[in-house]
Amino acid sequence: MSKVVLVTGASGGIGCACARLFAASGYKVAVHFNNTQAPAAALAEEIGGFLVQAELSDEAQVARMFEKIRSHLGAVDVLINNAGVAQRKLFDKTARADYEYLFSGNVLSAVNCSREAVKDMLHRHSGAIINISSMWGVSGASCEVLYSASKAALIGFTKALAKELGPSSINVNCIAPGVIDTRMNADLSPEDMAALAEETPLCRIGKAEDVAKAALFLASADASFITGQILGVDGGFIV
Repeated sequence: MSKVVLVTGASGGIGCACARLFAASGYKVAVHFNNTQAPAAALAEEIGGFLVQAELSDEAQVARMFEKIRSHLGAVDVLINNAGVAQRKLFDKTARADYEYLFSGNVLSAVNCSREAVKDMLHRHSGAIINISSMWGVSGASCEVLYSASKAALIGFTKALAKELGPSSINVNCIAPGVIDTRMNADLSPEDMAALAEETPLCRIGKAEDVAKAALFLASADASFITGQILGVDGGFIV
């Protein structure tokens, strides 16, 4: 029987790559979106996935989304908490609204989805949760202080949840992407991207597929003894 994966924020670059790769690997894919329905719907049609919508910071909406997935595909075996938001701003220009935006989008969303997924995983004593953080959650970034803090919180969440769920044979890991060629970096100039590629030991910008392949590995039986880990997919940027 095919396993079920939920990819949150599947209309974005990394989410889209994950959905395509997992579908090609035989998974039944729940394709989540919040506001960007058109690209998510096109992706779901392309891969034969099941389209679901929810504001992930809203517990009730998340619960309804999981119930729809259970009804149409079955219980979620693999949860990829990919949905997230970014912000570049000087710290002294930030406000409470910025904090709430980033922590709701990057942390609360993962907490709400994980809580729902765990209900079935605990019952079956199996499952995998993969959180998509950032290399800035590991090292911090100037002008992205609150973003870095939210992604660091996701790393702490990963480590703690892995310890709690380990006795139930549920794996919880985190991927910390480096500079990836997605819409999130669309505001960077070609010169900025070239400079970042030069700073990267592998001398290139990452692809969304690089992250998707790491996620597929962490979801596989080959990673069954790996939990609570932070896998950097950053070309060696953070060492």
